[in-house]
Amino acid sequence: FNDNLAETLDEDRLEVLASDLLSEYEDDISSRKDWMQTYVDGLELLGMKVEDRTEPWPGACGVYHPLLSEALVKFQAETMMETFPAQGPVKTQIIGRETPEKRDAAARVQEDMNYQLTDRMVEYRPEHERMLWGLGLSGNAFKKVYFDPGLDRQTSMYVPAEDVVVPYGASNLETAERVTHVMRKTENEVHKLQAAGFYRDVALPEPTNTMDEVEKAIAEKMGFRATSDDRYKLLEMHVDLIIEGDKFAKEEADDSIAVPYVVTLDKNSQTVLAIRRNWDPDDENKAKRQHFVHYSYVPAFGFYAFGLIHLIGAFAKSGTSIIRQLVDAGTLSNLPGGFKTRGLRVKGD
Repeated sequence: FNDNLAETLDEDRLEVLASDLLSEYEDDISSRKDWMQTYVDGLELLGMKVEDRTEPWPGACGVYHPLLSEALVKFQAETMMETFPAQGPVKTQIIGRETPEKRDAAARVQEDMNYQLTDRMVEYRPEHERMLWGLGLSGNAFKKVYFDPGLDRQTSMYVPAEDVVVPYGASNLETAERVTHVMRKTENEVHKLQAAGFYRDVALPEPTNTMDEVEKAIAEKMGFRATSDDRYKLLEMHVDLIIEGDKFAKEEADDSIAVPYVVTLDKNSQTVLAIRRNWDPDDENKAKRQHFVHYSYVPAFGFYAFGLIHLIGAFAKSGTSIIRQLVDAGTLSNLPGGFKTRGLRVKGD
């Protein structure tokens, strides 16, 4: 049941499948273009990148109003205290009539789960803090929960909103017809997964510059210089498909019903690396297994919620403009000889 179906399908079918899925992925990217552009433009208002301005003159004021960053830090700190208290993030609740046995069981479950999240899953707390930052900033954040065979335990990783793509009109992860996780893996990581049998053993071309304009803008506005990325850009698509010949998916009454799969492919070469069934073997309804948790800040009209960038970004931009004007006006008034216009001819008295 857990076999990689990409090992058994012929190359022609895999190429057609990859082409269709990539076309749908590009449509999903286009549908959220306006939301993403607002998010990218608002990153500059955090003031993470110190700039030496040369306009309208060298040394002009380049400070940013701290409204957005202050609100974001407060949200992250206060929410972290609420969701990760000193006694642990897990608190059990007994449903129904309480008995001594239920109370003992609840205490054992609470103790064990707090041990798992605080001691064994060492990445849980820092990933949770990163998630809260991304949640307040963009309005959306995701966690991907899965079993890591390399670590031999459950893992919960933060996934930024820009790396989870869903179709326009989807209301939630459960009913979305496609959920795409954009992953970046080094050449060595891909080879290790191929050697372990998780991806099919096919030759991939050398990874090339896979950064699009949005990715470059995000990196640059956060203070990083990013011109290229030498990692593979993999698309892990959770999608309903009809794969002929799959004996586990075929229904006696109707074999034309799409069922959930997870398809992983390399974006640049359009090579399918894995196709796996995404339902429980004993589930007669073949319900999609959920690997992601979606956190939203202020739910809005569509799938993607609004964050602080969307809500107070305009105020932070106005505050930044006012501060710069005040500082620059003070600088000009302190020049030798008082206020002077540079290169301008003023008419009148």
